[in-house]
Amino acid sequence: MFVGRGKELAFFEDRYSNTGGQLIVLYGRRRIGKTELLREFSKDKAHVFYSCTETTDDKQLEGFSRRLFKLYRESEYLTAFTQWESAFEYFAKSKVEGKKLLVIDEFPYMVKGNRSIPSVLQNSWDAIMKDENIMIVLCGSSMSFMENEILGEKNPLFGRTTGIYKMDPLGFSDARRFFSRYDLEDAISAYGILGGVPHYLKQFDDGRTIKENIKESILSKGSTLYNEVEFLMRQELRETQVYNTLISVIAMGNTKLNEIHQKTGIEKAKIGVYLKNLIDLGIIVREFPVTERLKAKVNVQRGLYKITDQYFKFWYRFLYPNISELEEHEVDYVFDEFIEPHMSEHTSVVFEEICMEYLKKLNYRGGLPYKLRGIGRWWDKRNEIDIVGFNDRNEYIFCECKWRNEFVGEKVLRNLEEKSRLLKADKGAYYLFSKSGFTTGLMKESSEREDVVLVSLDDFAE
Repeated sequence: MFVGRGKELAFFEDRYSNTGGQLIVLYGRRRIGKTELLREFSKDKAHVFYSCTETTDDKQLEGFSRRLFKLYRESEYLTAFTQWESAFEYFAKSKVEGKKLLVIDEFPYMVKGNRSIPSVLQNSWDAIMKDENIMIVLCGSSMSFMENEILGEKNPLFGRTTGIYKMDPLGFSDARRFFSRYDLEDAISAYGILGGVPHYLKQFDDGRTIKENIKESILSKGSTLYNEVEFLMRQELRETQVYNTLISVIAMGNTKLNEIHQKTGIEKAKIGVYLKNLIDLGIIVREFPVTERLKAKVNVQRGLYKITDQYFKFWYRFLYPNISELEEHEVDYVFDEFIEPHMSEHTSVVFEEICMEYLKKLNYRGGLPYKLRGIGRWWDKRNEIDIVGFNDRNEYIFCECKWRNEFVGEKVLRNLEEKSRLLKADKGAYYLFSKSGFTTGLMKESSEREDVVLVSLDDFAE
């Protein structure tokens, strides 16, 4: 089942429709759905789709040659090219009506087998391909390798690409389509566990409860998601023990640099390097108040660190500390004692992100009182507002998001109004999001005020 990715498909279709050579780089973390996207894009087009493997250069070239011959069927006697230059030239000069499309999936495997590949491709591109009706897509999952080795300034392909697309997880509105039988509350809970990675979303069966899915698809030894995080960490990083410690500390709510240092005991001089590596891989992010100016972000002591991937967050908070018990198949004990009591708290954080996604879509469509320049979290030393939106005309939107089993009332609005004064807006509006609804008094006040908007779960239905 292929879900969502409308913007990504539109990007590739736009490049495909352009005349002349197109050299596109697509990258993103493993399991994000890059291969499925490229197969969906290329399925109705004449194309060569080659998936690289971790093998010798000779075997790689042999496999690539077979894919070329299978499509073009112009060489009855050749079984493989002896040089990559010949293979690329053959593709470039093959007689095909319309645009010639070549997709090389997991391109880093090809380069690791032969470090000269980028130079060979660059020479072929400059000499032949850039002026032909050709589209080449180089795809890779190793984030650090793609950014540093393929896109880096010292790489031969630097400056040749006509498009670079970093693929992100699905947003909630697309991810929820994996759970057609769940109501909205359960869909949000599932998204809070799995995030927007299609491979993870496919592991849950929406014919089962959230509890059953957690036990069977995550906590049970041998299940697909049980060792997923460890596998990905070993693929991307050395010193995994250090990184596991760092991420688990952040997952438990220690988000300031000094807190992370104190909890891990890692030297401050080294901890910054480790955190930067995790940021480069898209595992964590350094977050600042949405109104913070660029100058303040330079200060290494500022900002909060948070895990960007929902499943990493869930795994490091609930599985990593309890691996010994899970290895002994104590699934019920771990769920009952360590997961179920904290599920609402865990989901409340992702609910804020879903509310932010909702506001950004409204902003894009012009559905908010003001056109906003920035939307995100805001805090100072003593106060915090779940979501703040602002623009250069000093117009603000202030939001509170409540994931709890009780109505939201006037007290929440008053508290939000009080905190909003700290930002000294010329104009402001208040958005309150609630899982369980609102008191009669607050609904009455909202009906009488244009600057107070109440958003319930029903409003998220599309």
